[in-house]
Amino acid sequence: MVVQAALASTLCRVTGNLFSNNSALNLQPKLLSLFKIAAASYKGEPSHFMDFNKVVYPPQEPGEPPRPAFICHQKTNVKYQPKKLYVCACLIRGMTVDEALKQLKQVPRKGAVIIADTLKEARDLAVTEHNVEFKSNLWVAESFVSKGITIKGVRKHAKGRHGIIFYRYSHYFVRLEEGTPPKDYYWDLPRDGPSALERYVEQLRARRIINSL
Repeated sequence: MVVQAALASTLCRVTGNLFSNNSALNLQPKLLSLFKIAAASYKGEPSHFMDFNKVVYPPQEPGEPPRPAFICHQKTNVKYQPKKLYVCACLIRGMTVDEALKQLKQVPRKGAVIIADTLKEARDLAVTEHNVEFKSNLWVAESFVSKGITIKGVRKHAKGRHGIIFYRYSHYFVRLEEGTPPKDYYWDLPRDGPSALERYVEQLRARRIINSL
């Protein structure tokens, strides 16, 4: 609806303001359907992430570790700034679904509610459409944000002045995977001193002098 209003206001400027925004949205159904088609293609919603749900994998070989089931889900054009939604998205990475929902309840942000609703939708889809047996046996493998549409508006100021205001929207993406989460999500290498020393020595020995033999 917001994109339709933006397209209607653009049409008003092009046609010389022959009609207002309200009357532009009350046009004939055929013209309104054209608005809907244009709104769907206007900075189109991302769809490549959902294509991972349609991938068909070949049968596994005997003795091969089982491939865990996963579900990709997204919520597009959310009226929330990406830099604010990013904080909540990073919070739940590597957590189980139940633990992520518990943590989001304690976050006093609008983005926490958006992400919690997306997690619940993805959890239900995993059970109904992706053959996941237990909805609590899922963990957040990926959780990230991208920039959505940005609508430019005008804000009135004193003494007849005006300024520009940007209405920013966000896309949120999440991938749930069946099983238990890893012990260290961001760091899977040993943390002890001898292991760190060995990695450092290997890094030094791998150095090369530029333009040498």
